[in-house]
Amino acid sequence: METTDHAPVSADSLCGPTVTIDEPSTSAYPYDLARSEASESDIRPFFEISTEEKRLVRKLDARILPIVCLLYLFAYLDRTNLGNARLQGLPEDVLGGDPTGNLFDWVNSAFFFPYILFMIPATVCSKLFSPRIWIAFATIGWGLCSTLMATAFDFGGLLTARIGLGIFEAGFSPVAVLYLTFFYTKNEVGLRMAYWFSFAAVAGAFGGLIAFGIQQVHASIANWRLLFIVEGIPTVLLGVGCFFFLPDRPESTSYLTNEEQRLAADRMNRGASRDNGAFVNKKHIWAAFQDWRLYVAGIIYFGANCALASISAFLPTIIVTFGVTEAVAQLLTVPPYAVAAVILTGSSYFSDRMQSRGLYMAVASVVGSIGYILLLTVHDNEHVRYFATFCITSGTYTTIGIIIAWFAHNLGSETKKATGIPMFNAIGQCGSILGSHIFPKTEGPRYIRGFAISCGLQFLAAFCAVVLTISYRLENRRRDRLYGKPVADARVDTAELADKAPAFRYVP
Repeated sequence: METTDHAPVSADSLCGPTVTIDEPSTSAYPYDLARSEASESDIRPFFEISTEEKRLVRKLDARILPIVCLLYLFAYLDRTNLGNARLQGLPEDVLGGDPTGNLFDWVNSAFFFPYILFMIPATVCSKLFSPRIWIAFATIGWGLCSTLMATAFDFGGLLTARIGLGIFEAGFSPVAVLYLTFFYTKNEVGLRMAYWFSFAAVAGAFGGLIAFGIQQVHASIANWRLLFIVEGIPTVLLGVGCFFFLPDRPESTSYLTNEEQRLAADRMNRGASRDNGAFVNKKHIWAAFQDWRLYVAGIIYFGANCALASISAFLPTIIVTFGVTEAVAQLLTVPPYAVAAVILTGSSYFSDRMQSRGLYMAVASVVGSIGYILLLTVHDNEHVRYFATFCITSGTYTTIGIIIAWFAHNLGSETKKATGIPMFNAIGQCGSILGSHIFPKTEGPRYIRGFAISCGLQFLAAFCAVVLTISYRLENRRRDRLYGKPVADARVDTAELADKAPAFRYVP
């Protein structure tokens, strides 16, 4: 556990006292409150930072990114290894053969019901605890649930383990997004979110390799049981490691010196000031539920997650329809995920540089829909069909990775992020439930319904992304006309109005 080698720097001493507002304010629209309070020394050219700040960012990257990326790698392995276990005899052993595939679909989708229900309360409540301790407990919890799936002997046992997995992972993924915003500015967070989410694609590739290796093992237990054990136990150990190595908030972690704590806290107040620590602004919770853009983001996330859930659970099964063996199908899942990780990282890098998210998401969603069109229309060319899986994985992972970064800094305050991020996540994860049921075994090998639904949702996601980016651009221009252009990177007091503060500007 962390020790206090350095005295923590109070956020209040850096940013002034925290404004505690539990009831709606009756004051007029306070532009003087929201205007920049920065002096000329606070003005920083876009993308130009000091040597000390570059050193701090490198230090943060070296400590934080490896841990959170490994956490997401194992989270996604534990969430999606059912698709690999299906080809290793799981339905025959515990689901009575499951000739229709319905039981497997319900086991797969059982994860998403508690995941959806617990996302918002878990993320808001996480503000009341040390991030290090909260994430560690969540990791240990889902690791144990994943490992215990190996002990299931019937449908009920698998279902119970998957429900537990969903509960604990609900306390990790949206919290991890919020956690990264504690350390990175809006000009940096897109690429870091890409690194983080790309490990979902890495998990798909890595999971295929692990499944192929385990399929060659002749052990005293079934291969699918061994798969859950091999991928579950390291998660528990990683969770224990979080207690000792994962930094807390930048202003209180002993990992940083006093000077670095001050600089890190200053960075987090560029463009918006935070409601720090164990403080929940009730007004901002309600503001998140009233924000129409979060519901549009939920539609985008719904379509992307429908594709993501189905491709995660059924990609090995789909590739088997190409006429290859089950072992080779496990290997052939690796390249589409690897390419998706590269495309996601590159797109996020340029979206950070351009400070534009919506258009990149729209293009990615169209690429994913093209993949589904190819699977729907091409039936006698397995090379084209395999290329289509690259389009689907690349488009889907890029859309999800960028939209997470998009709203990480477009909600203004920490409480609104803690509510809004899991909110559109929860809407989107309903698409994961749909994706788990649109590829029944009885509709193979063409799966027309599943491909058609996914294709339509990807086109809808592209349209919604364009609507959102136009909306943000128009709102930024309106505020520029009314209040003038704010100083770049200057502090904006968002304690009362969150992203509605007149000096706050959205990333379109």
